[in-house]
Amino acid sequence: MKDCPFCNIPERDIIHENGLALCFLDRYPVTEGHSLIIPKRHVSGHFQATPNEVSAIMELAELRKRSLLEEFSDITGFNIGTNCGRSAGQTVFHLHWHLIPRRDGDIEDPRGGVRGVIPVKRIYP
Repeated sequence: MKDCPFCNIPERDIIHENGLALCFLDRYPVTEGHSLIIPKRHVSGHFQATPNEVSAIMELAELRKRSLLEEFSDITGFNIGTNCGRSAGQTVFHLHWHLIPRRDGDIEDPRGGVRGVIPVKRIYP
């Protein structure tokens, strides 16, 4: 798609790719190494992707995780996720998975992880 920023990723920015997906650094990283993994085919969200595309994305997520662990000795965890739809926070309507490296102490209390999309629900008993 002509207007989609993810349909025109420059070759020089691609970190990993396979037949159906590619991986590159997020332009607005949450942490150092924050990467995006997308299908090469333009689909708006996770539920429009084929099982083969989802598998290709997962393959690259694992490959990128391994390369990040080799590059950064201080990574102690990861958040991985995708936003599906405007109400879920999606702003670029080309499926993309975030792979966000985490480090001990990067926030005061990381409990709840992805539950933080609704801050008052992040911490639970």
